Amino acid sequence: MSAPIFDQQAGRLRRNRAARSGGDRFLHDRALDDCLERLADMSRRFESVLVIGDHPETPVAALKAALPDAIVTASDPTSLSQLVPGSFDLCVSIGQLETSDDLSTAAFVRRHLLAPGGLLLGALIGGDSLPLLRSAMLAADQAGGGASPRVHPRIDGPSLSALLGSVGLVDPVIEIDRIDVRYASLGQLVNDLRAMGCTNILTQRSRRPLTRTQLEIASRAFLGGGIQATERFELLHFTAWAPQGDLATTS
Repeated sequence: MSAPIFDQQAGRLRRNRAARSGGDRFLHDRALDDCLERLADMSRRFESVLVIGDHPETPVAALKAALPDAIVTASDPTSLSQLVPGSFDLCVSIGQLETSDDLSTAAFVRRHLLAPGGLLLGALIGGDSLPLLRSAMLAADQAGGGASPRVHPRIDGPSLSALLGSVGLVDPVIEIDRIDVRYASLGQLVNDLRAMGCTNILTQRSRRPLTRTQLEIASRAFLGGGIQATERFELLHFTAWAPQGDLATTS
């Protein structure tokens, strides 16, 4: 068995810390707003809804308001195996898929929780995110004479569409949402990532902080000689349906 890509315990600790801090979770909020808009445009009625996440209070409350006749259930991603397959006609999954060690298996589990004709709806962070941060960390590592995994690998839109189809979902639709945010320093970006629980949890990450010289080089590279930098975040909003008929049995 290959070594895990992500340190899931560190991920939970950082998401818990972010939730306690009450920081600005603008990517999560944007993804949730998109899900609610998509549901508002559908004539389909949903009766049994599953929300997947470590801290689902906000999406659960929003979905109960948007779907007052539905029963809304929440589950931690680690507890999905305890749920009965085919129990939900709507599964909402915002974030966390992007830090799955096996994204195909994670999507397969979500697909099997859907009743025939059920909808998988959600968003994850896409592959074109954080180009300036990547460049800044590369510059810091080069100054230190080595390299360390610092930025998470991400999936792109076409690959996500193909993956959803490979686990038995049909009619996948991926919409790419690119958000440009201006920062006056690298530190401001890092603070935002901490507030969202989105800092580095790669298993092979270095546990040593950057030296002062490396940090100065990274900060200069991030700003690119200007007084502000525009960093990009990419959200992949997705929908896909469980086919009508019996639950899929392929893996």
